[in-house]
Amino acid sequence: MGQRLRFTYPPRVVNEPIIWEMSREFGVVTNILRANVSKDQGWVILELEGPAEDVERAIQWAREKGVTVEPVVGDLPD
Repeated sequence: MGQRLRFTYPPRVVNEPIIWEMSREFGVVTNILRANVSKDQGWVILELEGPAEDVERAIQWAREKGVTVEPVVGDLPD
């Protein structure tokens, strides 16, 4: 099991393919577990797998794009 994270998207990036770009750019494997996206906001809970350095670089890159990234601990929210 990889690192579980919640990505929260602000309106200006909600339509960008951030998860796809992150996977392509950093070689991390993504597994979307939950998501709720509308035209102007959204959140995704996903697992990121890969070498720790690549995962950390991918997280930092997402933050630089404007995504709020928080760890998910325990059971997944509905």
